[in-house]
Amino acid sequence: MTDRPTSDIDKLAHLLDSQFRLPGTRLRFGLDSLIGLIPGIGDALTGGLGLYIVNRARQEGAPFFMIVRMLSNLLIDTILGAIPLVGDLFDFGFKANLKNTRMLQKHLDKKHGQRVDTSEPVR
Repeated sequence: MTDRPTSDIDKLAHLLDSQFRLPGTRLRFGLDSLIGLIPGIGDALTGGLGLYIVNRARQEGAPFFMIVRMLSNLLIDTILGAIPLVGDLFDFGFKANLKNTRMLQKHLDKKHGQRVDTSEPVR
């Protein structure tokens, strides 16, 4: 990533959603999946970290409906991720933080007339 206004949230989203690779596969996961294994507090903690990304979007002037969509992604990830076993598997696939970061980056690229970076697709 370049030194754009979102470089810190790009790093946070990568750490939370795709920092590690399951050996022998192309499956990636992050601290969200690992910390989410801690009953009760794990998903709340990673949901709180995800709020930082939403707050940065607000600071960068993201439209109201984008903020609502980002909060919805985060809420879905936090609530469904809290379900034992099923939620842990859900965390491997949903990757709300990467989705939210990509939404913000597309908004900023459009706003500033830059090319959208699609090097890491959102699932």
